[in-house]
Amino acid sequence: MKFGFFDDLNKEYVITTPETPYPWINYLGSQAFFSLISNTAGGYSFYKDAKLRRITRFRYNNVPLDIGGGRYYYLYDNGDFWSPGFAPAKKELEYYECRHGMGYTKITGRRNGIETKITFFVPLNYNGEVHKVSIINTSNQVKNVKLFSFLEWCLWNAGEDATNFQRNFSTGEVEVKGSVIYHKTEYKERRDHYAFFSVNAPICGFDSDRESFLGTYNGFDNPQVVASGESKNSVADGWSPIASHCVEISLQPKESKELVFILGYVENKLEEKWEYQVGKVDTDEVLLSSLAPNGTNVINKKKAEEMISKYSTLKAVDQAFLELNEYWEKLLSKYNVKTHDEKLNRMVNIWNQYQCMVTFNLSRSASYFESGIGRGMGFRDSNQDLLGFVHQIPDRARERIIDLASTQLPDGGAYHQYQPLTKKGNDEIGGNFNDDPLWLILAVTAYIKETGDFDILEVNTPYDNKLELAKPLSDHLKKAFNHVIENLGPHGLPLIGRADWNDCLNLNCFSMEPGESFQTVTSKDGKVAESVMIAGMFTYIGEEYAILMEKVGNKEESFRAMKEVENMREAIMKYGYDGAWFLRAYDDYGRKIGSEECEEGKIFIESQGFCVMGKCGLNDGKALKALDSVEERLGTKFGLVLNNPAFTRYYVEYGEISTYPAGYKENAGIFCHNNAWIMCSEAVVGRGDKAFDYYTRIAPAYTEEFSEIHRLEPYVYAQMVAGKDARRFGEAKNSWLTGTASWNFVAISQYILGIKPEYDGLMIDPAIPTAWDGYQITREFRGDRYDITIQNPYHVSKGVKKLVVDGKEVEGNIIPVFGDGLEHRVKVTLG
Repeated sequence: MKFGFFDDLNKEYVITTPETPYPWINYLGSQAFFSLISNTAGGYSFYKDAKLRRITRFRYNNVPLDIGGGRYYYLYDNGDFWSPGFAPAKKELEYYECRHGMGYTKITGRRNGIETKITFFVPLNYNGEVHKVSIINTSNQVKNVKLFSFLEWCLWNAGEDATNFQRNFSTGEVEVKGSVIYHKTEYKERRDHYAFFSVNAPICGFDSDRESFLGTYNGFDNPQVVASGESKNSVADGWSPIASHCVEISLQPKESKELVFILGYVENKLEEKWEYQVGKVDTDEVLLSSLAPNGTNVINKKKAEEMISKYSTLKAVDQAFLELNEYWEKLLSKYNVKTHDEKLNRMVNIWNQYQCMVTFNLSRSASYFESGIGRGMGFRDSNQDLLGFVHQIPDRARERIIDLASTQLPDGGAYHQYQPLTKKGNDEIGGNFNDDPLWLILAVTAYIKETGDFDILEVNTPYDNKLELAKPLSDHLKKAFNHVIENLGPHGLPLIGRADWNDCLNLNCFSMEPGESFQTVTSKDGKVAESVMIAGMFTYIGEEYAILMEKVGNKEESFRAMKEVENMREAIMKYGYDGAWFLRAYDDYGRKIGSEECEEGKIFIESQGFCVMGKCGLNDGKALKALDSVEERLGTKFGLVLNNPAFTRYYVEYGEISTYPAGYKENAGIFCHNNAWIMCSEAVVGRGDKAFDYYTRIAPAYTEEFSEIHRLEPYVYAQMVAGKDARRFGEAKNSWLTGTASWNFVAISQYILGIKPEYDGLMIDPAIPTAWDGYQITREFRGDRYDITIQNPYHVSKGVKKLVVDGKEVEGNIIPVFGDGLEHRVKVTLG
């Protein structure tokens, strides 16, 4: 069952009913100001950091689900009132449509002869959200209506806002000047920032106190002010500050009226905070023009007024929207494919790359499943995310690498997370997740392959954000590599630490205390439990490090690194292979995890992927046997489950993984992130049919047909889909912010379609379904543009028979770097 459709021409997903199985959201913003917006205009906004600079309030797990907070509008029409996005008023609409596009959302609602269209977007280089509101009289009668806006301010720190009510109810402050409502809670003390909500038209009323607007016992669906059609002009003084305008609109038949609302964020220097301070002579009559509680200072509104003026006209708003569209067109033109499969085309060309950019901006911090309070930017997460966006924004990828490396610890380990506002490591979580350091190596090698920028290795980069500990980035990579081999267990395999990629495999925790964090509590010395997954990662990523060292002329280090990689491969095949698949780990007792010997959890997906990607068992058939076991034991129609059989009881020696009900999350759920590693592995062994089969099982465009089961957005990946042991098999959770986006883009663009950046050029190495006749790819690479036609006349899955570049045959399968800024035509014949 579908709830909308793809509009590929406009790069939009069109939702045709407000009652989707779950709120389907989009993201606005691409630099510092970000917003989440649902198909009914729910969501919230923040500046840089969803915890520390939350601008609007949102209630997670709210009842009803789609009214947790948002930027809401109400139309009051002769006693009747309704919302263009259905919520929050929830009055039946004669017509509804939501178009989620690249960095914008358009919502249209029609009722009783009035049609309202709202375009929401964040302009480039602008710390604010613009709402272009169009109200059209579709009837044959004159319409006199009122438009009420509404949003609720968050008191900045989202964690405190949701908990510290004894303080919160007494701190809220606002000012009102003309058609602008300013939120200035805590501005008089340590804060240098405020927010505002404006409209470019005279208002007939306003409200800034929530209780006055809603009524003490009313909800967002039936605000007292809207129901009466009259604002109360309330000025918040403590309790819960809001912002609501009332605009009177008179429309002749078929006439339309357009308004511009702006939600903005402003920072002022300490010496420029105030326009008027208590005790000074008010020679400019500031107090007469600003409605503020008696005896309070008046904020300096200069920057806000400049922001409002910038988009005070429809022409300026339309130009900004055009520039935003051009920005996304440019980003999405870096990699473009044309195949016989429109679902594949839209995933690769539009939605997968778009989602990769969202994960770049937000890592795992703020979604409808991530509150933005408990997590910052993940070290592991952000390094992996870079794989999916480095071709689009290499300069920002470089900056991200330095930010991440700066949180690395002097011993080569890393803080597991850092706060985006401060860019400092998160002490509450700490480190000792022993896979973390390797991801930095993978991110740096991916960046250099894409850009050819070896100079990044010489950038003096702090450890633990301490400049006095700064060393060249190359030193950080060496420390990351050594962190693995300096922390080996009894079998010569890497110690797992608190956890590896699977945060819920906590082999040193042994927690029996309710409420303890499995990720931060450690009860063992950590010298026994080993991770075969990290071992597999080391063979894959460690070899990348060795190749990089050879490229920069450090042959001694390259030789040393490759020797350690070979040693690890030997240890894996001796102690990490279980006869038909790779083990997952050894626990603190030295017992196997992910073995046929186990009662439950006999096989895990992660080590199968990385060990094969790391070339373990390729020459003796063991890799193929492991991949066959993956399909046999883990395969389902909705994707590959993480482990099997699911755990049915709590294993204290395993940790959080065994706490989930069977089929959910890490306990035999379909973790879409690691499905991509199996796609890559199948491509490595040359089985393109199977690689693409796995791709279609979880790619959103292919799941659209059963949206009533899947429930989440059919245009972006979710982290998890309920596995075959779950009662709700096929239902997704945690969409948008997942490493699934970057890894699936790597799997399809580099491993299946086979266009891989390398130090010396673009490698052509597809692994496609044998039935394919061919396809075309346009790829920008180091300033040049390559139009690549791949033909498959012999219907093979893998193997390049002939490579022709600009009419000349090239030996091998690497397109050389030209560096001339021109377009080059490439013809590839598989065989």
